Amino acid sequence: MKHNPKRPFPHQNFSLRFGGLAAAVAIAATLSVAHAAEGTNAVPTKAEKPPPLPLHQIEGNGGIFSTLSAYLVNPPRNGEPVGRPAVGFAYVSLGHGQDLEALTLTETPLSRLELGFAYNNLNLGNLPLDVYKATGGALTLSETSVNLYNFNARVQILKEGEFDQKWIPALTFGAHYKYNDSYDAINSQLDGTLKAIGVGRNDGVDFTLYASKLFTQLPRPVLVELGGRATEGIWNGLLGFTDSYNFLFEGNVVVFVTDSLALAAEYRQQPTNYKTVAVGGQSLIGKASDWWTIDAAYVVNKHLTLAAGYGHFGTVLNNEANGVWGITTKWEF
Repeated sequence: MKHNPKRPFPHQNFSLRFGGLAAAVAIAATLSVAHAAEGTNAVPTKAEKPPPLPLHQIEGNGGIFSTLSAYLVNPPRNGEPVGRPAVGFAYVSLGHGQDLEALTLTETPLSRLELGFAYNNLNLGNLPLDVYKATGGALTLSETSVNLYNFNARVQILKEGEFDQKWIPALTFGAHYKYNDSYDAINSQLDGTLKAIGVGRNDGVDFTLYASKLFTQLPRPVLVELGGRATEGIWNGLLGFTDSYNFLFEGNVVVFVTDSLALAAEYRQQPTNYKTVAVGGQSLIGKASDWWTIDAAYVVNKHLTLAAGYGHFGTVLNNEANGVWGITTKWEF
């Protein structure tokens, strides 16, 4: 169920919003310290490189493609003071000349803290032409892409099986500051249309809470990851941000077919608390749809993973983005 509570961040000042993110992470970090234990997600018996999982998702966190994992990326191994970085790249073809590219980076300096960054570039494809045609040339969208910057901090409150209780899942809280540096120019070129439909800001903060549990009683290991997200962003913030939060569900299931090959399915709700835009029967900004993807990931070696996926994203801006495909890769140092 989606809610639109009164927005708890009334100011748009960057320092105040980033300060709120830092405070939230500090609170979660305090909780995690109460459970402090050394090691990685599952404590290894020796300081050797584990498989490079989880993957990088497009916003710069440990996860699948669009959803997260409660496991952290490349945490410190036994005997190491800090973890090592991981870098990744993703490409998604949305059709109609639209595509999404993501450059991702994570660093897990402590066994329970993951820091991440992602640069997302969305090619607008045929949207500028559709705007020009639908308005008879009255509006001209000269921007051809959107740039979104994601800054993430995630704290693992519980490690899987902690306190010698095998039933306990990994539990991770995250705060994610997002800045869309194309919003102001696009909103101006569209004569204030984005603000008029309820997408009034160029930045926002997401909060996530994820639980992950690996089930080994089946013929092959199965990983179940469930999460909730509080967000102001439309299409992950690629369109901009509203003044109220939506509380959404997301999650994924991963089956390890072999020690090197995994198949995954994921689902992510998208907020719809904004007005659509259609001119002369031409839809320019449609209603967002929930996302789902089916993915296959291959562990090449202890540093490199490759993955490919098929996705159903419904409406993205002015087009239907169903039957899309994408690839992603990650390298852990």
